Amino acid sequence: MGVDDIIAELRVLPAKILLKKKPKQFQKVEVKVRMDCEGCERKVRKAVEEMKGVSSVEVDAKQNKVTVTGYVEQEEVVGRLRRRAGKKAEPWPYVPYDVVPHPYAPGAYDKKAPPGYVRNALADPDAAPLARATEEEEKLASAFSDENPNSCAVM
Repeated sequence: MGVDDIIAELRVLPAKILLKKKPKQFQKVEVKVRMDCEGCERKVRKAVEEMKGVSSVEVDAKQNKVTVTGYVEQEEVVGRLRRRAGKKAEPWPYVPYDVVPHPYAPGAYDKKAPPGYVRNALADPDAAPLARATEEEEKLASAFSDENPNSCAVM
């Protein structure tokens, strides 16, 4: 091997390193998929179970929720459900209502959400400006709170 061969190999080496994909992380992916019957549920489960890297699949037809655990990405699961099952799928948009500061503000509250859940208003800043309180608003609200021992003095 000559010097020219070594130099040529060193020039190609950075391209090989940059093109190398990162290994996927083991994670839990939650997706919202509308399922009307047991047939829809089976179709969704089968489409996701056949994916490479999937460890387990939980289908909750009552909440229209599919939870996939394994070495998969959320975009892959959503795309697979759209192609294989023919279902409109989107990332799970809900969080428990106690995570959002003002869960019943317009934009956060959703009638279609499962019990105990509201839309994730913190993730999308344009969706629900009323669901996020500023520091000043939080101070004013806590001044009249039942948990504030000095609230009687303020009133």
